[in-house]
Amino acid sequence: MKTTKNQLFKRQITLQEIGDVGQEKLQNASVLVVGCGGLGSPIAVYLASSGIGKLHLVDFDTVDVTNLHRQVFYALDDVYQPKAEVLSKFIKKRAPFTEVTFSNNPITKSTVFELIEKVDIIVDGTDSLPTKYLLNDACVVKNKPLVYGSLYKFDGYVATFNVLQKDGSYSANLRDAFPEMATDIPNCEEAGTLNAIVGMIAMQQVNEVLKLVTGIGKPLTNQLRIYNTLQNTELKMKLKPTFLKDKIAKLFKVQTYVDVACSGQNPHWQISPEELKEKIGNENLEIIAVLNNLKLPFEVQQTIHINSFDADKITVDKSKTYVMVCQRGFNSYRATVKLKNKYPDLEVLNLTGGISSYN
Repeated sequence: MKTTKNQLFKRQITLQEIGDVGQEKLQNASVLVVGCGGLGSPIAVYLASSGIGKLHLVDFDTVDVTNLHRQVFYALDDVYQPKAEVLSKFIKKRAPFTEVTFSNNPITKSTVFELIEKVDIIVDGTDSLPTKYLLNDACVVKNKPLVYGSLYKFDGYVATFNVLQKDGSYSANLRDAFPEMATDIPNCEEAGTLNAIVGMIAMQQVNEVLKLVTGIGKPLTNQLRIYNTLQNTELKMKLKPTFLKDKIAKLFKVQTYVDVACSGQNPHWQISPEELKEKIGNENLEIIAVLNNLKLPFEVQQTIHINSFDADKITVDKSKTYVMVCQRGFNSYRATVKLKNKYPDLEVLNLTGGISSYN
């Protein structure tokens, strides 16, 4: 079916604040969406549906069945397929005036500048703290606006960072709210999340992008909006831009921003589900779960939550093989690295893909 822009965006163009001029601004805008999960997937679809001219999607992950309750633009047939690629195909079917491209590689310190320099606005749809700080710091260094979103159980966080002000300065950034990267904040896999808050925060991020592009309304600058869905309470944390570009540029030079979940895993420290099935019951095998309340198809000898995982407090038997398990193989790999660093000669393996791949 052939359609025109006026037909497709009629309801939007009808808004006096948008009109043909605003729609043309959307058509000429380019946006980078980092993360194609609970936040990033609806953000990308709604931005394309609004008429954003160019979208680039970045996500290293594949669709997992546990994603589907909140990542509603994926289907059962998409499980095990690359998220960015699947989402790109979906968008192309419904947004004929959006040029959408994608990358299946994680965003890193060595690639971030190349990615953000090509776009007008960057949207953070990740659940990785190192990646959030990487995006924030890179955007500050390159004078790019960042639309931030984050989730914790029933709480959602939204802000628009590093926007050029009328006086030539830039608005507050993530480090003005949280100067140091926390080390004990669980992600959605660890803490859990309800699908409603995911969609609500994603839509608020879309709203911020549309305001920035069209120049209407008041963006969430110099503040962090925190919304709780259970109590319907809202808090706006006021921010002052005190963590400035020079300081962040110095930090950028020394920080690695490495997230184990996004980085390559050592192939020699892996055990496949098939290999583990063959070894279950072996007295020289010890399985350690690194997330609480996992539904496991086998017995484990220890359960130690990843946030309190201390290799120094684990008594090891060097005649045994230790296997770390979690839901998807990311947190268990973090535990594997910690134990291998403490005991380099110990046989420590990570269950590749986690329990989700153990069928």
